[in-house]
Amino acid sequence: MTYAAGRRLLDADSHIMELPDFLTTHADPDMRDRLPPISYARSSMDEDDGWALTRAGGHDRSYASELEALGGDGLIRGPKEEKALGAFDPADRSRALDLLGFERQLVFSTLSGTVVFDHRLDPAIQYGAARAHNRGMARFCSDDPRLLAVASVPLQDPALALRELDQVLGSGMHAVWVPHRDAGGRSPGHVDFDPFWARLAESGTPFVLHVGGYPLQVPEPWSQTGRPAPRDWMGGGENVRARDMSVMHHAPERFLSAMVLDGVFERFPALRGASVELGASWAPSLLERLDDIVRVFSRSEPALRELSRSPSEQLREQFAFTPFVYEDVGRLIERAGDELFLFSSDYPHAEGGRHPIGHFERSLEGHDEASCTRFWSGNFERVFAAVLDR
Repeated sequence: MTYAAGRRLLDADSHIMELPDFLTTHADPDMRDRLPPISYARSSMDEDDGWALTRAGGHDRSYASELEALGGDGLIRGPKEEKALGAFDPADRSRALDLLGFERQLVFSTLSGTVVFDHRLDPAIQYGAARAHNRGMARFCSDDPRLLAVASVPLQDPALALRELDQVLGSGMHAVWVPHRDAGGRSPGHVDFDPFWARLAESGTPFVLHVGGYPLQVPEPWSQTGRPAPRDWMGGGENVRARDMSVMHHAPERFLSAMVLDGVFERFPALRGASVELGASWAPSLLERLDDIVRVFSRSEPALRELSRSPSEQLREQFAFTPFVYEDVGRLIERAGDELFLFSSDYPHAEGGRHPIGHFERSLEGHDEASCTRFWSGNFERVFAAVLDR
């Protein structure tokens, strides 16, 4: 039996673990020597091990067979990161999905986004890295329709962003990850980006925000306490500590607030999006706060009076959030409704836990079948409906 055990599950978050040559392999020839290397400094994966796997052509087949023998339950509880089945080999990922039983799965990168979203880079290099990243992601997902490829497009330059978006849409990718920071010194709701959001809306391709689209760590002064720094919760990996987690939602909340208040969802009602691996406990208060802000500030800001729907209506219709595995999704539904939340496994990352279905099931106890179905699959279908048949 699969890990899904007969449930219909659409997974809004999974990853590949890029090997060191991922970007250069897929880059334009004139860009290969110009791209910064993928950094493993904050990864649980060791760069030397990455190069060893590259030279070996991936996992030893006997090791892969051992992982397959674990079955679905054993696989989700088993080795994580680059040691997991299908971490970087697409054929192995297909076998992993056979065992896990997820009907569809969004696939994000893990390590190369630090290059793609580095706003300090020369634009030609940054967008060259994006082109390489997107080719690599499209190729990884190309042979299995269950794998939904997520592109990455920086918003530093509106014209270059639109050019890369056209390449992404032409390759049939399924979602576009944008960084949740200012867009090259502009709001993401700046009129210069209207062609970008319009193109997404017209094509039915959702945009996604994801951890890694903005620095995880709080600025250094906030970590200076006069006491030894605590060990991060994974002993490596993304180096997240309690104070980082406590404010992680600030950047995506700021980005989404700008999108709503600048009228992006209003101008493009067919636009869809999701916040992934950034938690969801902040979503109910975001909706309440934005409704209050529009009600009060529309007295002095005429553009807010032009909104035909409240912010909460816009986001319930056009957006969704993935809770962390430890968050109580049942309580979130009680606070904000059952239209907003998506199941995710985060496979093969350790942050997804070793039994995400069980954690979410416990928090959904007492909720009716319709609400549970929306969480497991229905809200995913609402947001990603237009790309599920690509």
